[in-house]
Amino acid sequence: MANIIPRGTTIPAKKSQIFSTSQDHQSTVSIQVFEGERPLTKHNHNLGKFDLTGIAPAPKGVPQIEVTFEIDENSILTVTATDKGSNKKESIEIKDHGTGRLSQEQIEQMIKEAEQQSEADKAIKAKIDAKNSLENYIY
Repeated sequence: MANIIPRGTTIPAKKSQIFSTSQDHQSTVSIQVFEGERPLTKHNHNLGKFDLTGIAPAPKGVPQIEVTFEIDENSILTVTATDKGSNKKESIEIKDHGTGRLSQEQIEQMIKEAEQQSEADKAIKAKIDAKNSLENYIY
């Protein structure tokens, strides 16, 4: 999981990061949006998901997918994914007062759990990073 807009960032804010495909000839990528403090998505709260389709067939890691997170002064989060090769775009808008959002108490609990599990999370993330590095080396 990539932390694009860290907690405490002044809003409005806009940040982007480039991602790519994980398989050869992948024509679709799924963008999932989470809120939370932990490095694994299973420990965070899913806000939404969308697919960017029509990516030109290429070896894994070649397509350039720019994902932009923009949060405005009304706490509306817009996430846009753009295939740099074809300029195809998809996006999702997530409103602060939407259903399924966490309460302030739930957010505080998640922050507390992240602090308590920090060392264990670092070990798990290091293991995952090592596995991914090995797989990329073998590829």
